[in-house]
Amino acid sequence: MLKLIEFYAPRGLKIVKSEWQYVWDTEGRKYIDCHTQYGSLFLGHRNPRIVNALKEQLDKIYGLYPAFDTEVKERAISLLEKILPRNLEYFYLFNGGAEAVELGLKAVRKITGRKKFISFINAFHGRTMGALSVTWNPRYREGYDPFPWEVKFLPYNKIEAIEKEVDDETAGVILEVIQGEGGLNEASIDFLKAVREACDKHGAKMIVDEVQTGFGRTGYLWAHQHANIEPDVLIAGKSIGGGFPVSLTAFTNEIGGKLKEGDHGSTFGGNPLALRALSAAIETLLEERIVERVVEIGQIFKENLRKVKEEFSDVVREVRGRGLMLGLELRFDPREVIKKLQENNIITLRAGKLVVRFLPPYMITTNDIDSITESLIRVFMEIRREKVKTAVRAE
Repeated sequence: MLKLIEFYAPRGLKIVKSEWQYVWDTEGRKYIDCHTQYGSLFLGHRNPRIVNALKEQLDKIYGLYPAFDTEVKERAISLLEKILPRNLEYFYLFNGGAEAVELGLKAVRKITGRKKFISFINAFHGRTMGALSVTWNPRYREGYDPFPWEVKFLPYNKIEAIEKEVDDETAGVILEVIQGEGGLNEASIDFLKAVREACDKHGAKMIVDEVQTGFGRTGYLWAHQHANIEPDVLIAGKSIGGGFPVSLTAFTNEIGGKLKEGDHGSTFGGNPLALRALSAAIETLLEERIVERVVEIGQIFKENLRKVKEEFSDVVREVRGRGLMLGLELRFDPREVIKKLQENNIITLRAGKLVVRFLPPYMITTNDIDSITESLIRVFMEIRREKVKTAVRAE
């Protein structure tokens, strides 16, 4: 019997239907989805604008080598110009985030002629060999070395480490503005500026990985913009195709302008379906004022989480994140809480070792947030009672 390799632990839940911020199981139970395929369904399940765009494209062209010109490509480029930072003049499209990271690293390595990269403790940039080389978690790296280039992992948010370690041999510094897999650690403005200044001083390139934080999820179009800095390379993915597989790497002229035919490629990167999904997603982002919506609803969600933290300070250590990239840092392994939340019809995921992460779609409502809050209270009350019973038995 053929078996699927379980790289991900099974959730024990069979989903048969999805719509907007909800999914349903085989028994008809409705769940609020705060997992959303690791945040890629930020525009919701089966968003009609994305679905209709894909259907229309299927009736025209759905497979074409990237060297051909099409109307759908021209439209996607014109819309990307509206959302990419102005200093980034070149881009290339892929299917997933790790692919986009690979090109970012390769391009910086080639253009600078240097071999050394700086990444950070708790960083996650993907599982392909190049991306894995700048991913910190030893569990993901074990058995795969040696990696393609020299990488030094520094403490996150430590300016003195940046000033000490970035030097004239450094090709690039890659970082997440908020470390998604690493536990929702958020970079300070001073730290982001210190990285930018160190790169400028030594001729290194600043690579900002916004695969999860980008496209409005944090209440900014791109999360790095709250620090008023400009990266040399921007990595985007997940949400930018409305849930359809699309990612991109964008460069300054200094880097992108020097890349040439044959330096890289992707058979399916920038295919017509992906381009159409990308265009529909950008149109949705801009026309429905999603960034503004995230600021408003994200603040409500975060305030509710803060109230939960205050009531259950024996369970919850800290509220983390911004916009609709939020989490509760617990005082113990969060897996049991994630399981119990699923039993209460809330689907979440883990970040780092101790954080329950919430990545809902932008259309999540205040009623949804109230339901999530009520479920958290029930779960934490149950955990508190279990602790009391355990203590009594121990006596």
